[in-house]
Amino acid sequence: MARPTTKEQLLELGNVNFDKLFFLIESMSDQQQQATFAFEDRDRNIRDVLIHLYEWHQLLLDWINANQKGVSKSFLPELYNWKTYPAMNIVFWEKHQTTPLREAIVLIKQSHVVVMRIIASFTTEELFTKKYYSWTGSTSLGSYCVSSTSSHYDWAIKKIKQHHKTLS
Repeated sequence: MARPTTKEQLLELGNVNFDKLFFLIESMSDQQQQATFAFEDRDRNIRDVLIHLYEWHQLLLDWINANQKGVSKSFLPELYNWKTYPAMNIVFWEKHQTTPLREAIVLIKQSHVVVMRIIASFTTEELFTKKYYSWTGSTSLGSYCVSSTSSHYDWAIKKIKQHHKTLS
């Protein structure tokens, strides 16, 4: 499916890609799920990938909730910008090195539900009209939502498929 341009498409693709991600993970044995990736990367296992998704959900939720309450907040934390956000991803990775895979699964499943719920609370116009909200800058709220859900899930699926291939 192409990049979503309506609320319905965003919700559908977000849920479809999330289901694909978990279908892939659940098709693997516990040992494969826990295994370290053979390729060198920031995310070294499935837990790391899921935590990455979870933390980006938190960014989205915090950003939307603050701005809806009239508290001006950037999407990225103050220390970061779109050139330096890879360093933020490292902080997320470091923060969760003791988080068990099973906990990461619970966290991402819960945050997915909350993110889908908040997306559903907006209209297509509110989501996909550029500059509808002053706090989205020159883009749309939906663009941030796509990046934090369906597109990010697609990224995760590719990483885990690559991992799965190295195990075969």
